[in-house]
Amino acid sequence: MKETLKVGLEHAHTYRVPENKTVPHLYPEAKAFQEMPKVFATGYMVGLMEWACIEAMAPHMEPGEGSVGTLVNVTHTAATPPGMTVTVRVRCIGVEGRRSVWDIEAKDDVEVIGRGTHERFAVDFAKFNARVAKKAAGG
Repeated sequence: MKETLKVGLEHAHTYRVPENKTVPHLYPEAKAFQEMPKVFATGYMVGLMEWACIEAMAPHMEPGEGSVGTLVNVTHTAATPPGMTVTVRVRCIGVEGRRSVWDIEAKDDVEVIGRGTHERFAVDFAKFNARVAKKAAGG
């Protein structure tokens, strides 16, 4: 990770919620999810928050690097129907070595729907993928 990633860096990501990002689509094999309302799923909201942080970090990664999420601490306080736009704003609040911490707020067209913090670590993807392949092979 380049030394250009600094506390105070801000980024916004906007996303229009399609129906396939609602609760029944989260785990289609789970009957309990199929019975839930068709609103933006918490799991997808968390992914959207990660996406915004990944975008914010991207210009500060070395070639072959990326980041992985290691901690998510967020609320999801309001339902968002499909068709609405969600804007996620992230602000870097900590950088320590390869670790960064982000303050996050998500708003739909009407109100704040979630907020919290997210931690990410910069990794070398080749090394990371090699460790995962070794794990998958049983070792």
